[in-house]
Order: sequence, then C-alpha cells, then structure tokens
Amino acid sequence: MDTIYQNLDKLASSAQNETDLEAILEIKNELSLLKSKKGLIQLVGKKRISKVVKEMSYQKELEGLQVELIKLQNWIYENNKRMMIIFEGRDAAGKGGAIKRFTQYLNPRKFRVVALQKPTEVETGQFYFQRYFSHLPNPGEITFFDRSWYNRAIVEPVFKFCTKEQYEKFMREVPEIEHALIDDGIIFIKFWFSINKDNQKDRFKERLTNPLKHWKLSPVDEKAQELWDDITHYKEEMFSKTHTGFSPWIIVDSNDKKRARLEAIKYVLAQVNYSEKDETNINLRHDPEIVERYHRRTHSES
Repeated sequence: MDTIYQNLDKLASSAQNETDLEAILEIKNELSLLKSKKGLIQLVGKKRISKVVKEMSYQKELEGLQVELIKLQNWIYENNKRMMIIFEGRDAAGKGGAIKRFTQYLNPRKFRVVALQKPTEVETGQFYFQRYFSHLPNPGEITFFDRSWYNRAIVEPVFKFCTKEQYEKFMREVPEIEHALIDDGIIFIKFWFSINKDNQKDRFKERLTNPLKHWKLSPVDEKAQELWDDITHYKEEMFSKTHTGFSPWIIVDSNDKKRARLEAIKYVLAQVNYSEKDETNINLRHDPEIVERYHRRTHSES
C-alpha cells in the first residue's frame, strides 16, 4: 500500500492539469478509506471499492513494466542500438496517453517523441519521407512517433491532402523503406490503436466539455465520425499492402485505455532480449485478445 501511495504522490507532482490532479487525489482519498472498517463500509455503499482495487492493480502492474522499460532503454543506450516505435490509430484512440506511460520514467536524454505538424511549403516539395528521416533514432536512442508517414495512407487521401498518384506511390514505396530501416539494424515496431465508433464519440464529447482537452480537437477530428467508413476503407488498404513479415502491423484494442497501455508495453519488452529482464516477478506476456498481429485478427473495428 505504501508503494502505491508513493507512486500516486509522484503522479500528482507530475500531473499535467487540474483534472488529472483531482483524479489522482480522489484515488488517494478512496485508498485511505481501506484502512478502516468505517471506510470500507463507505466504499461498499458507494459501490466504488472495485474501482479502487482495479486502479491499485493497474498502478502496480504499470510500475513494474516501467521499471523494465528503463532496463530496456539502458540496454539500447549501452549497446548503441536504435529503436523506433510508431503509434497510429483513429483520433482519440489513446496514442498520446500510451506514449506518455511508455516515456514517463525514461531518461529524456535517451529518447525522443516525434509529433510533426503539417508539412511546410518547402517540405511539401521534398521527397515525402525526408522530413521523417531526420527524426530516425540515433545510436543508443528510442524514438516514439505519435503518428508517422502513414498519414499518407489514411488522413491525406481521405481529406484530399494528396493526389491519387502520390498515394499509390507511397503505398508501393513504404514496405521497401521499412525493410531498408530494419536491414540497417533499427528495431522497428508499428502499432495501430483500435477503437470502436461509440467510444470515439464519447471521447470527443469529453474533449468538448473539458477545457483542458480542447487543444486536442482539430477540424480533422470534427469529421472523424462522419468519415468513419472512408477511414475504415483506407485503413484496411494500408494493412493489406504494408503489413509484411519483417514489418507487421500490431493491433492494440484500446477501447480500454489502461489495458491497452499495459499490453502494448509488454509487447515491446518481449521483442528485445535486454539485460536483467525480470520474467519471474513481472508478467511480460501480452494478452493476445488485446494485442495481436494484423493477420491474426478475427474482427474489424465496428
């Protein structure tokens, strides 16, 4: 219990906004009720005890996995390895939240988060991959891409930001590009965070009602529900043409954000035989019902 309190104190001190801070303090308050019979009765009466227990379990498991991520980062740094992880998915699928949990306790000198703005006029005239290549990992570094060159596979054709010829050229070239990166030694992982239409709608509503999350909304987001089927079409085309044996798409069911974060971290940790990996005390086996390769999927997003 003391360790959980300490972790909650750390989270509170690093909270990004008042909403997160209030949520953390609420959890601490409810955990304190577990110490007394009166408090337990109060929690049972509110039917909140299961929520508290679930949160405690999540925080404990996350902490253990984050310790392993530090070991992974140190191994990559000490051995001059390079790792690149792409996070793709529909708007509000939880990509940013997952990246935050991946990087929360990592050494900031040894990783980068790449979230590029729309291309400038100069970048528009360049080789398409050029602006992304400047952010590839250096020796000893991990880079996390919050969206990537796969904008051209879905967003750009859906919103007519590229021509048909540009789209088709990209789809032909990207498997070769990724093969070259992997052949050069980069540990390359690409996630698709999957969310259903109703959950996306609910998360958009939260952004609208929470002034601290307004910045997350964009004109593209506002049309995401309207263009759901168009996005689905291009998403499936992307999977079928860019999912390869050397660079598979890893699908993460992110309808439960917390579960998605834990299972995605487990998947990454399982891909590398880093030093001092603790498979005795930490469960590093990801749930195949949450994280799976594209070709193993039995259903599509609704």
